[in-house]
Amino acid sequence: MKRRLYSGTDYRRALNIADLERIAQRRLPNVVFEYLQGGADDERTLHRNRAVFDDYLFHPRTLTRVDARHLSTTLLGQRHAMPLVIGPTGYNGMLTRDGDLKLAAAASRQDIPFVLSNVATTSLEDIAALEGLRAWMQIYFYRDRDYVRKLVERCHAAGYETIVITTDSAIYGNREWDLRNFRRPMQPNWRNLLHLCSRPRWIADVLIPDGPPTFKNLDDLLPPGQQSVQGASAIIGQQLDPTLNWDDIAWLRDIWQGKLIVKGLLSPEETAQAAASGIDGIVLSNHGGRQLDHALSPMDVLPEARRRVGKRCQLFIDSGFRRGTDVVKALALGADAVWLGRATLYGLAAGGQPGVEHALDILRREIDRTLGLLGETRLAELDASHLVKCHAPNGKSGEPD
Repeated sequence: MKRRLYSGTDYRRALNIADLERIAQRRLPNVVFEYLQGGADDERTLHRNRAVFDDYLFHPRTLTRVDARHLSTTLLGQRHAMPLVIGPTGYNGMLTRDGDLKLAAAASRQDIPFVLSNVATTSLEDIAALEGLRAWMQIYFYRDRDYVRKLVERCHAAGYETIVITTDSAIYGNREWDLRNFRRPMQPNWRNLLHLCSRPRWIADVLIPDGPPTFKNLDDLLPPGQQSVQGASAIIGQQLDPTLNWDDIAWLRDIWQGKLIVKGLLSPEETAQAAASGIDGIVLSNHGGRQLDHALSPMDVLPEARRRVGKRCQLFIDSGFRRGTDVVKALALGADAVWLGRATLYGLAAGGQPGVEHALDILRREIDRTLGLLGETRLAELDASHLVKCHAPNGKSGEPD
């Protein structure tokens, strides 16, 4: 009998993140799924983010006691259930109504941190109000430093303990497959409009009765009447500051007394400089393949970055993670935790908050199983001795991020 993947729409039938990806594609209009899925230029970085995991094979030990395994870990001084963080992703209200709230609620129930995007469709105050949630806030550096200062003040007033500054988006990446779906900025072409009409459940969930969601944390940056996606996108593009440098990080450090994480580094030299400057955490990232094409995967630089950083700050990683085996490989190479983007968004699009929790449950089971099969019981026991570096035969690439 020929093998068949699940072809339905019930997120509870998903056995892995790839199943949730296919379910999400069946639910979303093409223009929205392409926004979620696409990468920059020829998407070489996107492919590398998945292919890199094939460069490492496990070296297990079997005659050990693995009956009681523990996945908990300490992130920025607090204990969490597993080494995962739901990372910042923008415009999640287009996947499902109140998408950011559903992601945050799932993170709270699973006892992991949630990072709200600067371009979220839910206000940072509403996220901070969720009981039991450890919320972090991601921001971009804009030319309007007064807006950045006001945003930091809002974070402080709302009770956030951690700010994440993204450094790899000062210039927009060229996401051609996303752009092909529009006849003008933020106006889908006729083919995509027809496809959108084939998704009545999505229309009822997202567009009725108020139309497309708006950005809820940009009021101090956008002119009156420019809160729509079309208006805001133009302003944001003009406001992103390509002069971003270490002086700006120092300025932010001066006005923010809480924890500070720098996201978007791929240079081991820069990670060492960040650690020396008193940063609390670093996220190795290529923005999920959405910025610079032909860039390194964060996994390519992780071992050297860990060596340079030492124990001076925590080292996180994102871009391309779909399996618990991927997460375990990153932990063995020195990461303190993995930040998730598309993996949990597939769950969100497939089944709302329960879909996100299902995605996290899948990854938790995979991490737990992999740890036991390696012959270990605790994450702290993982190191590079559990891996053998190799190269995929014939230069084979993995699936896109």
